Amino acid sequence: MTQSPESLCHALIDAAKNAGADGADAMAADGQSVSIEVREGALEHAERSEGTDLGLRVFVGKQQALVSSSDARPETLVAMAERAVAMAKEAPEDPYAGLADPSQLIQSWDLAAFELEDTTPEPSPEVLKQDALAAEAACQAIDGITQVQSAGSSYGTHSVHMAASNGFSGGYRRTSRSLSCVGIAGTGTGMERDHDGDSRTFQGDLRSADEIGRTAGNRAVERLDARKPDTGSFPVLFDERISSSLVGHLLSAVNGASIARGSSWLKDSMGKHVLPSNLSVIENPFRPRIAGSRPFDGEGLATQRRAIIEDGMLTGWTLDLASARKLGLESTGNATRGIGSVPSPSNWNIELTQGDQSREDLIRSMGTGLLVTSMIGSTINSNNGDYSRGASGFWVENGEIAYPVNECTIAGNLLDMLMRIIPANDARTYLSRVVPSILIEGMTLAGN
Repeated sequence: MTQSPESLCHALIDAAKNAGADGADAMAADGQSVSIEVREGALEHAERSEGTDLGLRVFVGKQQALVSSSDARPETLVAMAERAVAMAKEAPEDPYAGLADPSQLIQSWDLAAFELEDTTPEPSPEVLKQDALAAEAACQAIDGITQVQSAGSSYGTHSVHMAASNGFSGGYRRTSRSLSCVGIAGTGTGMERDHDGDSRTFQGDLRSADEIGRTAGNRAVERLDARKPDTGSFPVLFDERISSSLVGHLLSAVNGASIARGSSWLKDSMGKHVLPSNLSVIENPFRPRIAGSRPFDGEGLATQRRAIIEDGMLTGWTLDLASARKLGLESTGNATRGIGSVPSPSNWNIELTQGDQSREDLIRSMGTGLLVTSMIGSTINSNNGDYSRGASGFWVENGEIAYPVNECTIAGNLLDMLMRIIPANDARTYLSRVVPSILIEGMTLAGN
């Protein structure tokens, strides 16, 4: 790309004005990535990609339209603007659409404090390959592993810039480094698989290839000889690997778009307790080196640290400008936007209050029940919170793990479930969603 993302954004804004738009915002992103996969000690797949993407949203009165392209030639920018304006003139009016008022925009930020970019040299393909091979070898060395399905390593850089006719202009650059491994234990119908992986902003923070390979292998072997558990009402412990999905359902229910549509099981819960009184859910977009951190949102508003749930009580919705206007509120600075999509509300880094017991403590206290380590499928009723998911993991008897289980379903109602959660203290604090293992008493389990 001969022009920077910033210059492309401003060129698109100028083209939109010349085409007759009353207002416009633009987004430009460029990036490159290298990914390596190995199998049976040899290179299986190598890919390098580079690209530029452009998005332009225009307003004609209260009518809006969005176009996107991967062609950055000057004549294409003009054509994009003309096409977008023509589309907007044919679009229905949206009384809640529009750019932020200049007084709402972020005025300054310290990008260095976020540590979004690792400035150490990009790893060579050979280094990535050796990491993948080391993970594969560590997994294959686990007794009971019959094969390693895949092991991969990747590195990427991504630059994004946004600008708007209201005066906003800002961008940042991110790096990412990841490593993963999938192990298979057993054969035929008794075959089981599991995985492990890590993804970080800084290469030096990445867990070792040996650890990732060993963990993937051990997890796969532990799943061998699984059987269906009993049917009934039992305590269920959601392992830290998958417990964040529960918080994810809660976040979806407090999303301003869902609230504005009236399709949320929490729509009448503002100011009420939705978690035990000793628990809070904090959103913090300022954590260094974390993927969900950023100084501003997709509409140029400052992000903010806030308590979505404080001492168990729901205190606020997650809002972008459009959903805030529909509800007669102020945006919480949570607009996210893709190149080819209009802004919508979304969350940044999330943390649930951790408990004072370990995962092992909760296993001992649950007596007989289910430890869930993976889930498939999902039936969530967005209006009343009814919850049903396929699950697998380990059966617990007398406070100890007895045997692996699969092909079962866990069910309940999220309103009731969340009020009974007991968190452990084992959350990985380097993730964007910091959520420990969670114990819920009295869930319905369908097995044998």
